[in-house]
Amino acid sequence: MADPRNALAFGLFIAVGEAARYGAPPGEREPAPLGAAGALAYALLGESGGQVAGHGVLQTVAVAFAATLAGSAPHGPSADHLARRTLTTGFAAACFQPWYVLGGSYYAALLLLLLVLTGLCDAVLSAVLRGARAAGPFPPLLREELRSLVGIASAVGATGVVIALGAAVAGLWALPVFCVPLLLTQLSFRRYAAVRSTYRQTIASLARATEVAGYTREGHAGRVAELCRAVGRDLGLSGRDLTVLEYAALMHDIGQLSLVDPVPEGATARLPEAEQRRIALLGGAVVRQTGVPSAVAVVVERQADPYREQPLPARIVRAVNAYDDLAGDSGRGGGPLGALERLRLGTARDYHPDVVESLARVLARGGLTPAPAG
Repeated sequence: MADPRNALAFGLFIAVGEAARYGAPPGEREPAPLGAAGALAYALLGESGGQVAGHGVLQTVAVAFAATLAGSAPHGPSADHLARRTLTTGFAAACFQPWYVLGGSYYAALLLLLLVLTGLCDAVLSAVLRGARAAGPFPPLLREELRSLVGIASAVGATGVVIALGAAVAGLWALPVFCVPLLLTQLSFRRYAAVRSTYRQTIASLARATEVAGYTREGHAGRVAELCRAVGRDLGLSGRDLTVLEYAALMHDIGQLSLVDPVPEGATARLPEAEQRRIALLGGAVVRQTGVPSAVAVVVERQADPYREQPLPARIVRAVNAYDDLAGDSGRGGGPLGALERLRLGTARDYHPDVVESLARVLARGGLTPAPAG
């Protein structure tokens, strides 16, 4: 082991950063930013306290692997997370150490280039792992990962480079000094994620009002929201657009609470067009009073319009809602396959062909499971 003092210090730093990911919101792209920054800094460490660091690529990978495993042990190590951390660190070290001898005016440009390449490598690995786990299409997942590079990933990369540069001059004192900004960013993001999770739960509870009142079948809003997210991701939506789609899918039937006579089983897809639009407008009026973004209300209001006049989220909600209504009626809808066939027959005016085919792909990957009959 070359430079055991540096190896131990960076190993402890990575392990503590991994342990700090306890309580991270599910689905967070980078649950351990401190650990990621420490691993990247060790991979890009050319000097420590004015002396050339002697560790090689294999030692860098071994330290990152052992520290990540040790830090993850208290809350259960994840094979995907461990593989992603180890491979990304190894990629950065393998690219950096052979070219470190350039030094001089090329050093800053080299670090900047490696920062970009490492971010791309991490995004590709994350998309591959997510696609293998969820059996989803790779291109939409990769686009979503690349968009996230401007968020926490850029902060992690910049902190890792700054720690490596600081350690070259100040030695191991750079570890506690330069991690403070990222730690504050992590705490702020955790609070934001907690507020967002509570907000989503509140919307989901409000959406269940139609089920509690007997206007829609049990679990309808949740099934539609889950399918809408999958279809939206398949069609390339991400970030804010995917959140708006999910909220609109949860609340798409909220207008039925304004009706005197409930729709049988809540299946609005079988109503006349004028009645569907009236319910959609009533729902949009209710949504606007809940404080959610106005974009959600627009999707709810326009879900019953002809698809050529709809934005993409409204097209998705309309098709997925109709599928769940028809698939849950085995007598008239013909089950999942019959529901899809009826959607395809309605692509001349009611349902966008691309959305219907995307829904078919999503259902094929997850199996054509029918919605419970009313």
